[in-house]
Amino acid sequence: MTEAEKGATPRERYRAQVRAEIKQRAWEQIATAGASALSLNAIAKQMGMSGPALYRYFGGRDELITALVRDAYRSLADTIGAAAADGGADVTALAHALRAWALADPQRYFLVYGTPIPGYHAPDDITAIASEIMAHLLDACAEPPADGPETGFAAHLADHRDWAADHPAPPAVLHRALTLWTRLHGALSLELAGHFTGMGFDPARLYEAEVAALTHRTPSDGTA
Repeated sequence: MTEAEKGATPRERYRAQVRAEIKQRAWEQIATAGASALSLNAIAKQMGMSGPALYRYFGGRDELITALVRDAYRSLADTIGAAAADGGADVTALAHALRAWALADPQRYFLVYGTPIPGYHAPDDITAIASEIMAHLLDACAEPPADGPETGFAAHLADHRDWAADHPAPPAVLHRALTLWTRLHGALSLELAGHFTGMGFDPARLYEAEVAALTHRTPSDGTA
């Protein structure tokens, strides 16, 4: 039990338990029909509650989605932060941590990195959590320094860096981080969506090869 839970009243603990169950039911619903089909009334029915009663815990669909997205981003930020601490902001360690997190719960991964939910807009605090993740990646991409001549896209990023928040990374590092992020997510998204099924190769070996190419090292004989 956390310190916050120890200091909570019975009513507050009950409310937290109900909210946790609602979120769990929501994840089950998302796994079955997708986030866009999320229905608070259906969850209320499963829990033996009325719709109005459930709305006392979450004010609407978007509020519930925000809670799920916030939990997902927080989990990934903590996972990447721990990998950065253990590996000294090493790109390979962060890449492997990202894949392990994604494979552990594909629906959680797709909620934050899959098709956007029509009509839903995440609040600013979620953007801040996502920026934590990107900050770790930018730190990792700064060592060793990016080599080679500056590309036209890197020059473009000098004036288009809102996604990097206030991180001081130079344009070449911004480019390297975006390249890493997009290629790894591309491989992960295809794998988790089942697009490699039947192609006859090990997706883990493909991911390892991508990491090796992006870090200019020889891929290991093991898997990511």
